[in-house]
Amino acid sequence: MFYDHKIWIGDSNGERVCIHPKMANRHGLIAGATGTGKTVTLKVLAESFGDAGVPVFLADIKGDLAGMCRPGSDSESMQKRIRDMGLNDCGFSYQSYPSVFWDIYGKMGIPLRTTISEMGPVLLSRLLELNQTQSDILTIVFKIADDNGLLLIDTKDLKSMLQYVGEHNKEFSEEYGNISKQSTGAILRHVVALEAQGGDQFFAEPALNIADWFSTDLDGKGCINILDCRELANNGLLYSAFLLWMLSELFETLPEVGDADKPRMVFFFDEAHLMFDGISKALEDKVEQIVKLIRSKGVGIYFITQNPTDIPDGILSQLGNKIQHALRAYTPSDEKAVKAAASSFRVNPAFDTKKELTALGTGEALISVLGEDGIPGIVQKCRILPPQSLMGPIPDGEKKQEALVSKLYWKYEKMEDRDSAYEFFQRKKMQDDEAAAKARQEAEAAKEARKEASKRQKAVNSSVRRAANTAAGTIGRELGNSLGKQVGGSFGKKLGGNVGASLGRSILGTFLKF
Repeated sequence: MFYDHKIWIGDSNGERVCIHPKMANRHGLIAGATGTGKTVTLKVLAESFGDAGVPVFLADIKGDLAGMCRPGSDSESMQKRIRDMGLNDCGFSYQSYPSVFWDIYGKMGIPLRTTISEMGPVLLSRLLELNQTQSDILTIVFKIADDNGLLLIDTKDLKSMLQYVGEHNKEFSEEYGNISKQSTGAILRHVVALEAQGGDQFFAEPALNIADWFSTDLDGKGCINILDCRELANNGLLYSAFLLWMLSELFETLPEVGDADKPRMVFFFDEAHLMFDGISKALEDKVEQIVKLIRSKGVGIYFITQNPTDIPDGILSQLGNKIQHALRAYTPSDEKAVKAAASSFRVNPAFDTKKELTALGTGEALISVLGEDGIPGIVQKCRILPPQSLMGPIPDGEKKQEALVSKLYWKYEKMEDRDSAYEFFQRKKMQDDEAAAKARQEAEAAKEARKEASKRQKAVNSSVRRAANTAAGTIGRELGNSLGKQVGGSFGKKLGGNVGASLGRSILGTFLKF
C-alpha cells in the first residue's frame, strides 16, 4: 500500500514497515517456503509501486497474479485483518490496477518476442545448452553474419547461417579459425529442438520495445505488465534466458538517471533460482554487474525464490530490501540454509532471528529495509498487509479479453518476417541453382555442337575420300592402260592393271595427307 509517500509492506506491533521510494531501486528479495505468503507480498509491493506511479513487470509463474486487474473481494477474514492493522483509517480500499498481459506464446496475452541478434551468442549458448567449443563457434557464426551484413532475426535465419558456414567452413577457417562441420551440425540440432519448444514464436518480429513497459494510466498509476509464465516455466532454460535477456536489454537501453525520488520501473522475477541453475561464471559475473549498475538507471529488481541460497552471493549482497517468509528445517542442509538466512539480517535484540524464521505463520515475515540514509534497518517481525486487488487468478477468457483491449495488442499481434539471412540464402541458392542449370545447359549445348561438328566433318571426309578415290582410280587406270598398250599382249595388259592400281593407291594416299 502506498501511504505517506512510502511503500508500506507490513505492520510490526503497530509500527509501519516501509520502503522509501528512493531506496526501492536498491533491489530486493522475497523468499520463503511454499505456501508462506510470497505471492501476497509480491502483490502488495506491486500495487504500492503502481500507486506511486511506477510501472511494474511481474513474471506470473502460477497464474495467480492476473487478479490485479480486478478489485479485491471482501470477506470476514479480510475485514478482521483490515481492522487489526488500522487500514480503514489509512484509505485502504479494494481497487483494480491498470494491467497489460503478455505471453511469449501469444495464448494468454500480447505476444512477446525478441530477435536472435538481440539475444546474442552468450545467452543463446546457455539457452541451447552448448559446450564451450560450440559456444565459441556460435560466436564466430554471429561475427560472420555481422561482417557480411546478414540479419539474424528468427530461428530460420540462424539455421541458414549455420548450414552455410558448415558447408563453407574451409573458406572461413583462415580468417576466423577452425570451424568443424560436426560442431555446426550439433548446434543446428539444438536450434531445431528449441523451435519445438516455442523458440520459433519467441524469436521473431516485431520485437519488444522495452519502452512500451514504461507507461502510466490517465490517473498516473503505473501500469502492471504481467507475463503469463505457466507454460514458459515448463522450459526452465527459455524462462531463465528470457529474464537474463531482459536484464541485459534494460541495462543497454536505458540512460543514466542517477538517484531519483522513485524508480522508473520495478521488475519482479519469480522462481529466480531458474536464472542461476547451471549458470556459467562469466554469465553470473555479467548479471552481478548489471544488478550493481542498473540502479543508476532507475530500475529496481526483486527476486522471488524459496531460499536465499538460490541466489549467488555476489548478487544477494546487492539486494538491500529483504522480506523473508518462513523457512522449514527438515534436514541438516535445511538447517544450514536457515542459519545462513538469519545471519544475513541486522540483529534485533528483541528476538532470536533464526528461531523466528522457522516459527513464522502464513502472511508473516522478517523484514529489513534500507533507511533513507541507505543503511539496512534492524530486522523486524511483521504481518504483511492484504492486497487491494483480487486475490487469485481470473478466468483465461477474461485475461484474453484484457489483452485484446490493450493499445499495444495491435502493435505486436501479427508476426512479421522481413528480409534477413534466411531470405538471402534462399535467393543465393536460387541464383546458384539457376547458374548451375545454365552451365549444364551450356555444357550440353556445347557437347551437342561438338557431336554435330564431328558428324559434319566425318561426312566431309567421306565425300572427299570418295571423290579422291574416284579420281585416283581413274588416273591410275589410265596410266596403267597406257603402259599396257605400250608393252602389248596379255602380259602388257596384266602389267598395266597392276601398275594402275598401285599408282591409284599412291596418288590417293598422297592426296589425303593434305
